[in-house]
Amino acid sequence: MSDVRRLERHLARSIPRLRRDARAVTMRGAVNIKRDWRANARQTAGKHGRLYPRSIGFDFAAYGPDIWMAVIGPDKVGPQGALGNLLEYGSVHNPPHNDGGRALAAELPRFEAQIQLLAERGLAWW
Repeated sequence: MSDVRRLERHLARSIPRLRRDARAVTMRGAVNIKRDWRANARQTAGKHGRLYPRSIGFDFAAYGPDIWMAVIGPDKVGPQGALGNLLEYGSVHNPPHNDGGRALAAELPRFEAQIQLLAERGLAWW
C-alpha cells in the first residue's frame, strides 16, 4: 500500500504541472502553425494577396482547467483577411493553396511528441 500512496501523492503533485505544461505546448503549437501558415501564404498568395499573410492569427481559449484550444486562421477584418476562404479552398478560377493544412500537417508530429512526453513525465514516479 505504501507504493499506492506514493503514486497517489505523485499524481496529485503532477496535475498542476501537467496543466501548465499542456497550455504551453498548445500555445507553442498555435504560434508555430501561425508562423508556418504565414510563410506558406507569402509563397502562394502572389502579388494580389501580398497583405493576406498579415491577417493570419489565432485566438486561444480555455474550456475548463484541462482543455485548451487555439483557433488559427485569417481575420476577416484584417487587410485582405476576407481572401482566406478563396485562397485556402480555391474557387472555379483558382486552385486551392492549402497553406493552413500544410502548416498543420508540419506541426502535428511535433505537438503529438510533446504531449506524449508530458504524459510519460507525469506518470513516471519511480
